[in-house]
Amino acid sequence: MVVQSAEGRVLRRLRRFGTVVFDCDATLSAVEGIDILARRHAQQIEQLTDAAMRGEVPLERVYGRRLELVRPEREQLGALGQRYIAELVPDAAEVVRALRAERIEVRIMSGGLRPAVLVLGQALGLAAHQVAAVDLSFDADGHYRSFDEASPLTRAGGKRELLNIWRQELKGPVMFVGDGATDLEARDVADLFVAYAGVVARSAVMAGADVVVRSSSLAPVLALALAGQTPRLPEHRALLEKGLHLLDDEYHAYLPKPERAHA
Repeated sequence: MVVQSAEGRVLRRLRRFGTVVFDCDATLSAVEGIDILARRHAQQIEQLTDAAMRGEVPLERVYGRRLELVRPEREQLGALGQRYIAELVPDAAEVVRALRAERIEVRIMSGGLRPAVLVLGQALGLAAHQVAAVDLSFDADGHYRSFDEASPLTRAGGKRELLNIWRQELKGPVMFVGDGATDLEARDVADLFVAYAGVVARSAVMAGADVVVRSSSLAPVLALALAGQTPRLPEHRALLEKGLHLLDDEYHAYLPKPERAHA
């Protein structure tokens, strides 16, 4: 059976997902890392970031420019990683924990800076190979030297490119959750693209998504990943029910008939 979204896209009823890939900034964590590092260039950096996330300019035109303005120190990136953790969006850690308990692989794919994103990934229980972000090089004193210009995550279409590579090893179906235009570019490679609008609601991304999560909580992602079915562990049932409650009514049609046990 198929269902049709308000925008006219036809989607089959959801099955339980094998992998969920999250963006980091403004998705898992409420902050935009580059804005935190910006200091005296804050306004200019914010304008560049917003333009790229809205899809108005290609990412490769702003990526190196932002880093030349910021020139982050190695020490700052450790602190940024801790800021990511301190400002996790509601239920982010709990959703990742529940997904992993359900043997659903969780990965992070971010155009952010790897030393900081890796701190967040490790706090969520992820291994280094499950976190993709842009690496930096520093001199012996920890001063910024350069970034990995070969990384696909520094250019438009890079997340699509990398997800296509990852799909060769990931268990499907694959869900991608993100807030920006660079995330939306991966939609054709993912089995489901979820626009998370709980921090920043970008109209173009929401319009192009298969599902939109409007709540600040990421609990609806668990409901979607499990296709609305009962978690194996009783302690995760309340989070599932919360996610179903927060999920817009139109998306409940994508879920199989519930066969959930009561806690």
